[in-house]
Amino acid sequence: MLSGALDGRIAIITGAGRGIGRHYALLFAAEGAKVVVNDLGCEADGTGADPAVAKAVVGEITAAGGTAVANSDDMAEMAGAESLLAQTLDAFGGVDVLVNNAGILRDKMFASMSENDWDSVIRGHLKTTFCMTRVCAGWWRDQVKSGAEVNASVVNISSTSGLIGTVGQSNYGAAKSAIAGMTVIIAQELGRYGVRVNCVTPAGRTRMTEGAPGVAEMVAKPAEGFDVFHPFHPAPVVGWLATADCDVTGRVFMAKGGDVRWYTPWLRQDFLDDEREWTIADLAEAMKDLPPVPVSP
Repeated sequence: MLSGALDGRIAIITGAGRGIGRHYALLFAAEGAKVVVNDLGCEADGTGADPAVAKAVVGEITAAGGTAVANSDDMAEMAGAESLLAQTLDAFGGVDVLVNNAGILRDKMFASMSENDWDSVIRGHLKTTFCMTRVCAGWWRDQVKSGAEVNASVVNISSTSGLIGTVGQSNYGAAKSAIAGMTVIIAQELGRYGVRVNCVTPAGRTRMTEGAPGVAEMVAKPAEGFDVFHPFHPAPVVGWLATADCDVTGRVFMAKGGDVRWYTPWLRQDFLDDEREWTIADLAEAMKDLPPVPVSP
């Protein structure tokens, strides 16, 4: 049931032309936000471009009575991020929410991965998150310094591939892990400007998951019952974090179907604690009892 939870909020959503990102845009608009739908319109591996992809989502929103504009700038370039912010300010007069969803996928076993496969995926996820967040953060800082009141929210998108690990996705996982780490740091930095920063690891049936070996069967639509991997399910979590009344910051959440939980950051465990100078032989003996790494589902 819709409640107008995002009435009056102005939101930039990158990678919003397809899949889970499209559902973010549709829900935000249905809940009353003015939405800038950004999508380069590229293939899943980052090649090509098609501005019609973003425009199609805007068409869905406006047909349903919502407000949105399309943008196809490249968020992996500061010039693209600056252009997108300028368009948002020109269309709506401000920005309250940034959802960093853009990204690509080039799965490859690490020993066979090319430099281009590595660079392209890091650029497609980590640099797009940096560029758009940096541009908006500078604008919000300047607003506060000029005496304006800011109540803004950044929602970054990570993945279990980065926080737990998935074979064949060292490039993607490295980018997504870095995004989660960056979230925690910039939440501490941007709070003084009225900006909250959180992160979500969504699970859903998209062209990326359906094309991943061994994953397509897992995320397939069931013949009956609750569709755990429907790409809409993560959207309300992102929407909640974007509301003006939400005070949560510096957190990383998982959203899969009806399963919503938060991640505990890296923790130092009590294992060896002795005021002594260790030798290699001593460590080899002591580490025989090293417990296995816990991995949550």
